[in-house]
Amino acid sequence: MTAAIQAENLGKWFHLRGLAPQTLFGRMGALLRGRKPERFWALQGLTFEVPQGCTLGIIGPNGAGKSSLLGLVAGTITPSAGWVRTHGRISSLLELGAGFHPDLSGRENIYLNASILGIPREDIRNRFDRIVEFAGLGEFIDMPVRHYSSGMYVRLGFAVAVEMDPDILLIDEVLAVGDVEFQHRCLDRMKRFQRAGKTILFVSHALQTIEEFCDEAILIHHGRMICRGDPADTIIEYLHSCGGEGGPVRTHEYGSREVEFARVLMLDEGGRESTRFTTGKSMIVEIHYRAHRPVARPVFGFSIKSGNGIPVFGSNTQIEGRVIERISGEGVIRLIIDPLPLMEGHYFLSLSIHSENHLIQYHRREDWYPFAVYNPLGGVGMVHLHCRWELPPEAGSAARS
Repeated sequence: MTAAIQAENLGKWFHLRGLAPQTLFGRMGALLRGRKPERFWALQGLTFEVPQGCTLGIIGPNGAGKSSLLGLVAGTITPSAGWVRTHGRISSLLELGAGFHPDLSGRENIYLNASILGIPREDIRNRFDRIVEFAGLGEFIDMPVRHYSSGMYVRLGFAVAVEMDPDILLIDEVLAVGDVEFQHRCLDRMKRFQRAGKTILFVSHALQTIEEFCDEAILIHHGRMICRGDPADTIIEYLHSCGGEGGPVRTHEYGSREVEFARVLMLDEGGRESTRFTTGKSMIVEIHYRAHRPVARPVFGFSIKSGNGIPVFGSNTQIEGRVIERISGEGVIRLIIDPLPLMEGHYFLSLSIHSENHLIQYHRREDWYPFAVYNPLGGVGMVHLHCRWELPPEAGSAARS
């Protein structure tokens, strides 16, 4: 398969702010004093190919180098080491307001962007109404864009980018600025691009979207590629190694530790330790605890969030009517979810131990345990409901006649 993007030992460094003299006199003075400007490698040693028609998600903590990578692919910044090559026309949405002149109107900026991309003016005239309709900015199109909100910037920028009919589309986190309805429209347009065989590089902290939308994902941390592969596996590696830093879910723990988690095992239906489970099968969480003093009537609780940080379900032993009279020393308690109703995606499990009156948190681990779910049952949504269809006899007779 033809490669749309190729990179070999790609790297980019920047001078640390304040340490690199900006004038010729300043640079000469620094050299005479034996002071060398310090460099920060935003990216280093990246070698990869992106096949034509592939949608590649790029994930990692803030400052990992994701945006720098897109800038290198787009050609807006030049490599400090190695090289990157692209095959086909590129359209990008890398930064809020990038490529727009604040004193020009939305209409004028559409034509300006088109001329930069080498699109004939007549082509843009033919596409103009579609761009404005997609952006939903009809009444504001002749207003200077300096007066646009951040959401209006994104809507216009995306509408122009996709209407250019590129071979390669680069999208940074800017889509998060748009409202939910516009995000759905953007993703729908991107799916049309996928069906047309376009290549897409997509940077986002919306991990659920990365998993659902991308063919592959790469994890970048401290400027280096940590892994590349199936989006679900790459996301799990990210959450294990980086704790989801910079995303909608952040791991943290707290508590008095009079009772604490000693070890937690996540087991599949075969009793094997795993972070991947199957819709309709069982998921067992084996909680090994340690009580440093006798504790009366402790409450064990859990909650599950989606990959985008949306609460799915939570409960505890108190709600379920399971009274634990007293614990001391070491022990084990099991949480059994059978059948597991979650649909395909990745999720976060939180665990807690607190007092009966909820005044003392002995130990709480928030979004501490990431896991993925595979769904062989079909259907859409967040949970699988056990349902059935019934056709009353008289309705069946009418249907046959």
